[in-house]
Amino acid sequence: MSAVVSPEAVAVVRRARRRPIRRTQWVIGGLSLALLGVVAARTLLGDFLITVPDFLRIVTGTEIPGASYVLMESKLPRAVLGVLVGGAFGVAGAIFQTTLRNPLASPDIVGVSVGASAFAVFSIVTLHQSGPMVAVAAVAGALFVAVLVRSQVGSSGGNRLVLVGVGVSAALLSVIQYLFTRADVWDVQLLLQWLTGSLSRVDWPTIRLLAVLLGVLAPLLVWLARSARVAELGEDAAAGLGVTPRRSDALLLVAVLLVAAGVAAAGPIAFVSFLAGPIARALNAGRSTLIGAGLVGAVIVVGADYVATYLVPDVNYPVGVVTGAFGAPFLLWLLATGRAPRRS
Repeated sequence: MSAVVSPEAVAVVRRARRRPIRRTQWVIGGLSLALLGVVAARTLLGDFLITVPDFLRIVTGTEIPGASYVLMESKLPRAVLGVLVGGAFGVAGAIFQTTLRNPLASPDIVGVSVGASAFAVFSIVTLHQSGPMVAVAAVAGALFVAVLVRSQVGSSGGNRLVLVGVGVSAALLSVIQYLFTRADVWDVQLLLQWLTGSLSRVDWPTIRLLAVLLGVLAPLLVWLARSARVAELGEDAAAGLGVTPRRSDALLLVAVLLVAAGVAAAGPIAFVSFLAGPIARALNAGRSTLIGAGLVGAVIVVGADYVATYLVPDVNYPVGVVTGAFGAPFLLWLLATGRAPRRS
């Protein structure tokens, strides 16, 4: 005889299934409003105030002397680039942490960002490249480090990957320091600004190229996104549900490309990838959300850029200075409270 399920039990199960979905929707909606708020502050406020009517007139083609140049060549492109770069870093960090089941396994920690920086510095100092070629070198560096670390780790898991990544990062940092000793004095300021992470070199061609790259990666990310949630259950459970290690590696490769694109556009903005995932997970009651992590990353970058620009009058800090000031204490807190896996 088949068991009879009461309507009350069915209703309880349906409510239980709808509750996390509703929570995720509220989180994404709230983060979207927060992002809209920081973008509005970055474009309308500051040392040159722009009213909402003037903003609408400028973006629709009306020329307002002074205001049009400030908005279209400085404020708006920096906000748009911050959204794109922050979103890419946030999603990439959440993928690393979720797939590898380790809160320390972000691109900042495992060496992907440092690899992009090292190759970019090498192209500037040794090959005397600039512009698009530096971006290509950054992408190549991120891919090189990702392949190197993954080949050394094998099937050992996320904890060993973090340790190998930290070792590779240390080696590449020594290479960067050596290249600094060989750099021309005129290149040192550019290198320091690039390595810290900054939105000050923004232009619309860079934004368009980054948007195209992210648009190409978006369908792959949507197709592979299921793997991240399943990978949290462990390798055996994931394999039983049809998520093979090769599929997880493909998702990590997409994350590496997201980081490489962001670093190529704005430099290695510190700790954005590291912070976005845990913040989004905390807001979502412990459940991972890639969209939420991307929104958190965008809010962090745009908000930090506003603080870095206007915190001290007449001084513009790179955005990486502000994110590093908040990210480093968070890393120490994570280690001190034991929230990172013991084996890491």
